[in-house]
Amino acid sequence: MTIFDETYLLNNGVTMPRLGFGTWFVNNQDAAEVVRSSVKVGYRLFDTVQAYGNEAGVGEGIRTCGVPREELFVTSKISAEAKSYESAKQAIADILSKPA
Repeated sequence: MTIFDETYLLNNGVTMPRLGFGTWFVNNQDAAEVVRSSVKVGYRLFDTVQAYGNEAGVGEGIRTCGVPREELFVTSKISAEAKSYESAKQAIADILSKPA
């Protein structure tokens, strides 16, 4: 067993990989290839943030990496600028509307 095989069990019964690949400083145009390369190494959890501006590239990498989507875990966070309930709600809707 490697660190890539270790998981956390979340309260909703979903298992989440213990180790994830953060995409900070990965630009959108390189993100798909970075994700595909990371999958080859063993990563199954990918983390991004709206403010990184690379969610589209991360999504493309997820779609084209050759591993079934249900075997991958993606997290994204809303931008810090979303300070009100309405702006946070809109930011979440924007994230969820993007293909991954």
